Amino acid sequence: MNKIPTVNLEDFLSDSASRKQKFIDEIGHAYENIGFVALKGHFLDEKLVENLYTEIKNFFDLPIAIKKKYEIPGIGGQRGYVSFGKESAKGKKEADLKEFWHFGQYVDKASKYANEYPKNVIVEELDTFNKVGEKTYKMLEKTAKYVLRSLALHLGLEEIYFDQYIKDGNSILRPIHYPPIKTEPKGAERAAAHGDINLITLLMGAQGKGLQVQNHDGEWIDAIAQPDELMINVGDMLSRHSNNKLKSTIHRVTNPPKEQWGTSRYSIPFFMHPVSDMKLNVLENCIDVKTPKKYEDITAGEFLDERLKELGLKK
Repeated sequence: MNKIPTVNLEDFLSDSASRKQKFIDEIGHAYENIGFVALKGHFLDEKLVENLYTEIKNFFDLPIAIKKKYEIPGIGGQRGYVSFGKESAKGKKEADLKEFWHFGQYVDKASKYANEYPKNVIVEELDTFNKVGEKTYKMLEKTAKYVLRSLALHLGLEEIYFDQYIKDGNSILRPIHYPPIKTEPKGAERAAAHGDINLITLLMGAQGKGLQVQNHDGEWIDAIAQPDELMINVGDMLSRHSNNKLKSTIHRVTNPPKEQWGTSRYSIPFFMHPVSDMKLNVLENCIDVKTPKKYEDITAGEFLDERLKELGLKK
């Protein structure tokens, strides 16, 4: 594959069995072959997207001393602000050229997971920042639920198989700011080549060059979304669970040409995580003589802890 396929969630949500199956076949084929799709027909409306970009630009424009107020020690960067140069890709010593914010799950007090997650951090200087972030989080979570339902059917599982694991899941909405580049980066990129940890990632802000995906031949392909599209890719958790039937693809955000160093880039991934006690054991129906079990048994929480340590976010 040398191009990111486009699918429309409205096909899956329609009353037509053939349209629904068409979506399942298209997304299943894409995720078995390149691990990425561009998705139309999601639950984010234009106004919400516009409001979110306004809010995150306002936040990242705040003085560094104010932003640092919201950098919470001891939680592995899972909520609030993470300052420039704190995160690096697995196996890479140079830090990525970015700063970011984390909105996390909004759990009911009665949930068994209520005490497992750090509280969301409230930005006092911006009245609607947190409200817009929460609404976006919920619309992306809703979109992700239906994508996972289509993948459950593709894998021969019950349609709502993933629902029980993503309700109150440890999902993260991460607005990222890649600031203007002021000096020649020594080996550092805006986001070095990496695979995502989670089940699936829904990415806003992939308009224009920068995001690249590595295909099976090792070639880097530009992944450019239309303004009404989300880029959605498979993460390592789902890849493990499906015995690598669904591919977690290596991707990166390259530095712009020198004449564009003076510009910022914003992107907003939503990392769909399950609850920590979900077993990521390889699904029985993804094991056969040709494809024996590739991964050891592990829970989602154990796998996340391992990876956060590798990224330098957790000790």
